[in-house]
Amino acid sequence: MSVRSKFRHLQRYREIAVAFVRNGFGFIAKDLGLPETGLLLYGGERQGIRRRGVGERLRMFLEELGPTFVKLGQMASIRPDLIPAGIIAELERLQDHVQPFSYAEAVHIIEDELGSPIGRLFAEFSEEPLASASIGQVYRAKLIDGTLVAVKVQRPYIQKIIETDLDILSELARVAEHRLEWARSYRLRDMIDEIARALRSELDYGLEARNAERFAAQSGKLDGIIIPAVYWEYSSKLVLTMDYVEGIKLSDRERLDQDGYDHKKLAERYAKAIFHQVLVDGFFHGDPHPGNVLALPDGNLAFLDFGMVGRLSPDMKKHFATFVIGLRNQSTSTIIRAINGMGFIPDDTDRKALRADVDQMREKYYKVPLSQVKIGESVNELFALAFRHGIRIPSELTLLGKTFLTMEGVVTALDPAFSVFDVAEPFGRKLVIEKLDPRRLARKWVDDIPDYLELLSDVPLSLRSVLNTMRKGRLGLDLAIPELNAVLKKMDQISNRLSLSIVLLSFSIIMVGLIIGSSMGHQSTVLWNIPAIEIGFGIASILFVWLIVAIIRSR
Repeated sequence: MSVRSKFRHLQRYREIAVAFVRNGFGFIAKDLGLPETGLLLYGGERQGIRRRGVGERLRMFLEELGPTFVKLGQMASIRPDLIPAGIIAELERLQDHVQPFSYAEAVHIIEDELGSPIGRLFAEFSEEPLASASIGQVYRAKLIDGTLVAVKVQRPYIQKIIETDLDILSELARVAEHRLEWARSYRLRDMIDEIARALRSELDYGLEARNAERFAAQSGKLDGIIIPAVYWEYSSKLVLTMDYVEGIKLSDRERLDQDGYDHKKLAERYAKAIFHQVLVDGFFHGDPHPGNVLALPDGNLAFLDFGMVGRLSPDMKKHFATFVIGLRNQSTSTIIRAINGMGFIPDDTDRKALRADVDQMREKYYKVPLSQVKIGESVNELFALAFRHGIRIPSELTLLGKTFLTMEGVVTALDPAFSVFDVAEPFGRKLVIEKLDPRRLARKWVDDIPDYLELLSDVPLSLRSVLNTMRKGRLGLDLAIPELNAVLKKMDQISNRLSLSIVLLSFSIIMVGLIIGSSMGHQSTVLWNIPAIEIGFGIASILFVWLIVAIIRSR
C-alpha cells in the first residue's frame, strides 16, 4: 500500500487500533505499528475483557468493526484447516448488526443502475425490505406484466468501504507475517487473499445471477428442485431481480406439520440435491441454511441466494468420495490416500503420527450406526487433522465442511432417524465405478495425446542439450537423501568398527608372532621387566569383548 493510500485510510487504521485495545489485543496493535493516537482513545480495554476467551474476544472485535470484518469472520469460520476449533466455534456465532438503509437510497441505486424511473420498471415496489444484511437488502416488487419478483439492492457505498478494509487487512497481514511468528504459521496473507476473493465475488450480483442460471441448468436433472429465474433486463452488478418464491423454511417444523408436509421426503430430496451438486456437478450451494431453502406447496424445494458457491474439480470429487468410502469401510489406508490426494502432505510430516491420528478418527466411528455418523463433522475433523500436521487443504474444499454440517442439521431437524450415508454412498460408488470405466480412461488418454506428442517433440532438443553439457564436463548431479545425516553417522560407526577390527587383528598377529618367537628361541616373554604378552592378551580380550557388545547393541 502506498504512503498516500495509507494516509487516506488513517482514520480507519485508528478505529481498528481502538478495537484491538478495547477487546484485549492491544499488544497486537503495537506489534503491527498501528497509530499510537488510536491506542489512547475510549479509555483502553473493556472492563473484564481479559476474563473472556480468545475466540469470544475475536468475535467481539470483528462485530465492533462492522460489515466487512463480520463477513470476513464468517468466511474464516469455514477454514478449520487454518484456524483452531475453539475460535471457529465463536466465529460461527458472528451476526450482522446493521440498520436497513432507506427506501429513497434503494430507489436511487435502482434507477441509476437500470437507467429508468422506478415507476416505469415496476408496477409495484414495497417500501419495506423483506430482509436486510451487511451487503444488501431484498424487496418485494411486481413487474409491469404482473410477475412477482424479489429485488436485491446492494448497500450504498459498501463496495468502497469493503475495498478500503481489504486494502488495510492486506497491509496488516503483510506486516504481521514479517514481524510475528504466529502470523507466519497461520499463513495469514494467504487466508486474507482467499477470503477477499470470495467477498469480492459476493459484491458482484452479475456473478450471482450467472451462478443461479448454472444451478437452474443442473437442477433439470433432479426431481422437485426449483431455482428462481433471473430477469437480466432488471439486473446489474448492484441490483438483482429474480422470481419471487414464497414457501416455508425447512426449520419451521410447526408450519410444515400444519400444512401436511412429509418430513422424510423433504429431507431426502434436500440431501440428494446437495450430494448431486457436490459429487456429480462439482458446483454446490455454499450456504444452504433453512432461510435459503424453502418448501413449496407442491412439495418441491426452492434454493435461494447464490452469492456463495463451492467448486470441486473432477479429481477432488473422486478424492472426497474415496474419503467417504474409507470412513464407511473403516479403512485407515483409504482415508490417508484420500488426504494425500486432497492436500499436499509436506516431506517433513510425521507419517506415523498422521496414521495414528487417522486411526483415532476412524475408531471414533467404529460400530457406530450410519444414521449417527455426521459427514460434515467428519470433514471438519479431517481439516483439523490436516491443520495439526501442516497439510494445506485446497481452498476449493474449504466450503464443503460447512455445507455438509448445514445440510445434516437441516435433515436431522426434519427427520432425526434419517441416514445421510444412505444417500451419500450411491454417489460415492458411482464415482469409483466411473473412475475405473474403460471408456473414461480411453477418453482421458485421447485428451492427453497432444501433451504426449508435445513431450516427444521436446525429447531430441532436451537430449541434445544434455549431451552438449556432458561433452563440456559440466553435468551436475543433485541428490536429495532423506535423513542423510543419520545415514552418514551410521556409516562413520561402521567404518570405525571396521578399523578397530583391523587394528585388533594386527595386534593379535603381533602377539602371536611374539609368542612363537619366544617359544622357538626358548626366551622369556618379559620385555624390560614387563610381561608384554600377558598384558597384550588382556588388552586384545577387552577390545574383542567391547567390539562384540557394540555390534550386538547396534543390531
